[in-house]
Amino acid sequence: MPNHSSLDLMFAALADGSRRTIVDRLSRGPATVKELAAPLTMSLPAVLQHLRVLEDSGLIRSEKSGRVRTCRLQPAALQQAERWIADRRSGWEHRLDRLETFLNTEGDPS
Repeated sequence: MPNHSSLDLMFAALADGSRRTIVDRLSRGPATVKELAAPLTMSLPAVLQHLRVLEDSGLIRSEKSGRVRTCRLQPAALQQAERWIADRRSGWEHRLDRLETFLNTEGDPS
């Protein structure tokens, strides 16, 4: 069972479009902060704040080598959210299957 506080942090982090843009870019491979900031229309300090939120949620990790900070996506964090969503979907599909069976038997006059 996933830790709900970590899921809360993750979904809150992903609620922002700029952070989703960063995650999307990192899904293609590691990138420097400068590379991540390039397509965003905000200051570097604002980008760093977004990266901090993503790191705090566990979605990304960064490491510094000299003056360059490189960020990487943490797939395990996304897998946790995928499992949580799949569990919800499974429950709803089961309920809908039961509803379909009920409606089919109720509508059958025989």
